[in-house]
Amino acid sequence: MPLLQAIFSGLALGSIYALIAFGFSVTYTTTKTFNFGQGEFLALGSLVTVSCVLMISRGTFLGNLVAADVTWVAYGAALLLNVLLLGLIGSALYFLAVKRFLGQHGLSWVMSTLGFGIIIQNMCLAVWGPAPIALPSPLGDHVISVFGGGVRPQEILIFVVALILMGVLDWALHRTQLGKAVRAVAHSKPVASLMGINVEAVSIGVFVLSSVLAGVAGLLVAPITTASVFIGFALALKAFSAAILGGLANPRGCIFGGFLLGLIESLAGMWRAELREIIIFVLIIVVLCIKPAGLLGVTHGEKV
Repeated sequence: MPLLQAIFSGLALGSIYALIAFGFSVTYTTTKTFNFGQGEFLALGSLVTVSCVLMISRGTFLGNLVAADVTWVAYGAALLLNVLLLGLIGSALYFLAVKRFLGQHGLSWVMSTLGFGIIIQNMCLAVWGPAPIALPSPLGDHVISVFGGGVRPQEILIFVVALILMGVLDWALHRTQLGKAVRAVAHSKPVASLMGINVEAVSIGVFVLSSVLAGVAGLLVAPITTASVFIGFALALKAFSAAILGGLANPRGCIFGGFLLGLIESLAGMWRAELREIIIFVLIIVVLCIKPAGLLGVTHGEKV
């Protein structure tokens, strides 16, 4: 059934958007900045996964993969490497491209994060080259029939992992001391500092989290899109659009916006594939004209 198949694909795609959109949200709410090179972090995550799997299965850093190479051990090791490496690069991004501009007028951080992303992209080009690399799924590439619709195992994995991550992060944000510290910094840095919260540590942490989420998204989506230096830009742009659509200052709204945008894009593709981008961006413009803060965003009045 084409409709169900489109819904399954839309949920998987929306899961990727939701992961990245959540990263945009937490950095924005705490530092009023975000990483405009997020797409390059996603691409790096996909390429790191390929090399990690190759190292474990064949003992080589570069090459093409076959299905037998992608074991759960190799895929799990790639996940751990992504978390460590992307977390380290995320902290470097904060110190080199963001910290200097916090609290200042202007948008210097936009160019610095874009530049950081371009540096990563060109380093990836130097190491892996421009050609896409196929990454088989550890679950295989067969199609599972569900109520008449076809869904690939990797799409189910993406959806399940994203749901678990989103659930854990939402719980941590609202139920743990660390999450309360993040929300306190988002509400007011001076007040949070007076309460004994290390504002800079929180700021570093959210950039590490945002970068790790992009790396995990790259690991998850690569078996569907292939791993490539160039896969990240379009995905990050749509994830940012999803964050705006749902409400950039509301992490739950960003998650909702990610899933909604993925479903709309997939369903629109059933009608006319070439109109998918037109439909989703027209929708975003219309929504923002009606509700500038996003569907689940809240507009706060300012006293002057």
